[in-house]
Amino acid sequence: MFLVAGSFTPADVQDYRIRKIVIDAGHGGKDPGTSGKISKEKDVALEIALETGRIIKENIPDVEIIYTRTDDSYPTLHERANIANKNNADLFISIHCNAISNDRIYGSETYVMGAHKTNENLQVAQRENSVILEEEDYESIYDDFDPNSPESYITFSLIQSAYQQNSIKFAQNIEYQFKNRVNRRSRGVKSAGFLVLWRTTMPSVLVEVGFLSNQKEEKELNDKVNQVFIASGIYRAFRDYKNELEGN
Repeated sequence: MFLVAGSFTPADVQDYRIRKIVIDAGHGGKDPGTSGKISKEKDVALEIALETGRIIKENIPDVEIIYTRTDDSYPTLHERANIANKNNADLFISIHCNAISNDRIYGSETYVMGAHKTNENLQVAQRENSVILEEEDYESIYDDFDPNSPESYITFSLIQSAYQQNSIKFAQNIEYQFKNRVNRRSRGVKSAGFLVLWRTTMPSVLVEVGFLSNQKEEKELNDKVNQVFIASGIYRAFRDYKNELEGN
């Protein structure tokens, strides 16, 4: 079942269309994100984000694509969410790369906003959220949230909004495409407290396309052909999500 947030009449629901999406390339500028031996997260994320937008626009031209960045700039986490909110976007897609101390681990993960179920999920959220410590006045901007404190995640306002089911459905579509069409290892759909997702007021996901800490996967993520495959998987996931949601 899909849930469409807000107060709609039957005619509104029948005419509902996904017209605008925001694609967010994680990190950027002074914030490189995680790093592998040959690349930085900010660069790989940007390449895949731009390719994803290109493929969606080429195949579904009536959908407006908005990027949070198209170059090596650094929008803050709240600025990224504000771009989506101010433009009344119908979907928010944040693209990242993962890393872990165990270099044998590889594969994609797609996150939705929610309580972390494992310590590993918490560590991913802590790493992605820690960039706010570089922002001025981050305590007031993020309501005294401390990205390094597990206690902050316990008290974090993880509201199960009307967007949650749609976010999960889209995340499932992405991981299905990665596993069955892109031939990548899927580590599944997960939940954790990501600030950039918490601030958005529409269905939203954070896609960890793979691990830069795994040497083989890092090479794959830097290969232009593989970047197109990954972007095409996200496109097909979006296409199916759009068709199902509008059909409902």
